[in-house]
Amino acid sequence: MTIKITPNDKGNPPGKLAEAELHFDEGPFEGLKLIGFAVWERRGGVGRNVTFPARQYSVNGERRSFALLRPIADATAQGRLRDLILEAFQDFEARAAIAS
Repeated sequence: MTIKITPNDKGNPPGKLAEAELHFDEGPFEGLKLIGFAVWERRGGVGRNVTFPARQYSVNGERRSFALLRPIADATAQGRLRDLILEAFQDFEARAAIAS
């Protein structure tokens, strides 16, 4: 699996630093990608967070969100993926700093 980072050059919405995609290199998902991840600056500017793909819907006028990627049994599985995406973003930033 490869993580592709696309920077949010527009600055809109505020705090969104980049979008991330998972590109699958082998196995049954080879040739496919999973989109909908985003890297955000945490409120207060300390640290970063990753949001996962979700579908929004309304119930009685209230907006809710349905997570599309969820753990089967191991609740820490999302944390591992979140760490990989943040690591890929840091690598992206380092390469961009060297190039400029």
